[in-house]
Amino acid sequence: MSNETNTATAKPSLPARFAATASSSWRGVAACLVIAIPSWFLGHAFPIIGGPVIAILIGMVVALFWKDHGACAAGITFTSKKVLQWAVVLLGFGLNLTVIASTGVQSLPIIVATITTSLVISYTLCRVMHIPSKISTLVGVGSSICGGSAIAATAPVIDADDEEVAQAISVIFLFNVIAAILFPTFGSILGFSTTSGDAFGIFAGTAVNDTSSVTAAASTWDSMYGLGSATLDKAVTVKLTRTLAIIPITLVLAFVRTRKEEKADAESGTKVTLRQVFPFFILWFVAASVITTVATSLLGVPVAAFDPLKELSKFMIVLAMAAIGLNTDLVKLVRTGGKPIFMGFCCWVGITVVSLLMQHVLGIW
Repeated sequence: MSNETNTATAKPSLPARFAATASSSWRGVAACLVIAIPSWFLGHAFPIIGGPVIAILIGMVVALFWKDHGACAAGITFTSKKVLQWAVVLLGFGLNLTVIASTGVQSLPIIVATITTSLVISYTLCRVMHIPSKISTLVGVGSSICGGSAIAATAPVIDADDEEVAQAISVIFLFNVIAAILFPTFGSILGFSTTSGDAFGIFAGTAVNDTSSVTAAASTWDSMYGLGSATLDKAVTVKLTRTLAIIPITLVLAFVRTRKEEKADAESGTKVTLRQVFPFFILWFVAASVITTVATSLLGVPVAAFDPLKELSKFMIVLAMAAIGLNTDLVKLVRTGGKPIFMGFCCWVGITVVSLLMQHVLGIW
């Protein structure tokens, strides 16, 4: 009897659990792929918008007509949650910590100042305007760190739902596009150096949210003044340095969530521990960064060897955004979007002003 009980209650093996997940999820994953694949190519054709935004928009439009996901529901949820976390882990393979440490020091005070500014603004407006705390957190983190990647890393930690993620992504996208279009002209008006890409590169790397828009703005500046890829190289390095802020931010948010849930569940006797909400995928993100650093800096492995993993990470984010779009009510999103957009605008202006001020104080501009 005891053996029968043990057999019945034994935890399924890893292959068995994988097979069960694959069996229940493949239809939903396939539905997301139908959206993600064309979005990926469209994102390359229109980099100022980017694949993730295109995927989430297509997903939201499809969701208007396909409300009952039926057998696809489990797979869509799996893609929006688990695949998103795997994408963040693979993102670590794009980070060489040695290069960031040697070239990102100049921009570090500006990065710290802009991140702090955005988080303070989002927290203040959350309290004053009664904006939902999860959306406020996603907009604040997305604005200050690295747009969609930061939102992707933060959403599982604070247990944000797909509509909240979609709301934040939409806000970040709006100001990304505005920045990518206006900032090169704005930089010329301000008198940034046209013989060196440092000043505008740091400005783009700290004041523009998402990688695609940082790349677009910096490349435009290089083209305007014949600087090759000097501005782009600087901007991307600064952007990667900002990406590292994902680590402390997510860990702090996990701790805060634990405290809140402990307090909320005290009366019911439910025990919530840090282990239950700890973002373990962030540790894998750090491990991926360390592997890249050791391989390229100490073992002589060419940086290009990690390009396929970086590309896979980007595609997985597009795939996850397609799933999030499918789980989002576009009508509700438009109806409730006013306050988050105003918050995103305030964060964007605050970051821009502080970035310029810090550059001026440090003698970069």
